[in-house]
Amino acid sequence: MIHHISIAAQNPLRVAQVIAEVLKGQAFPFFPHPGSYMVFAMDEQGTAIEVYPLETKLIPGEGDDQCQFVQSNTANGMTATHAAISVPSSQEEIEEIGKREGWRVLRCNRDSFFDVIEFWLENKVMLELLTPDMTAQYKAVTSPENIKRIFMANPILASV
Repeated sequence: MIHHISIAAQNPLRVAQVIAEVLKGQAFPFFPHPGSYMVFAMDEQGTAIEVYPLETKLIPGEGDDQCQFVQSNTANGMTATHAAISVPSSQEEIEEIGKREGWRVLRCNRDSFFDVIEFWLENKVMLELLTPDMTAQYKAVTSPENIKRIFMANPILASV
């Protein structure tokens, strides 16, 4: 269970507001780091997404100190980091929100296993959104029995 993830955005407030809309949740200022926001799905698992300014980096603390926030001028926003998130919104609602924001939205099939909607925040950070129907498909494919069957059937994958 992943309870929260963090991403960086050029306009953290706007991105947080849009994510909250898609999740049918709520965005709040993230008090430990001014200019950052936390979006809560308002579900029983406490699902959340932290949205930081693009220049923010997390670095390890020294000794017993927790992680630290630092600013960097080298960020361009593109990243391999992404998340697949089940949302209560329909494909039509997601497409409408993306169109309004000017962000890329594309329904995709992942190698005939399951469908997702690529939702590109600020056209830089991808969220794979799963509507309720897509969530059922994803969960069926990723059940422990199916994962074992899919990966154990391939000797190269099974040896990892």
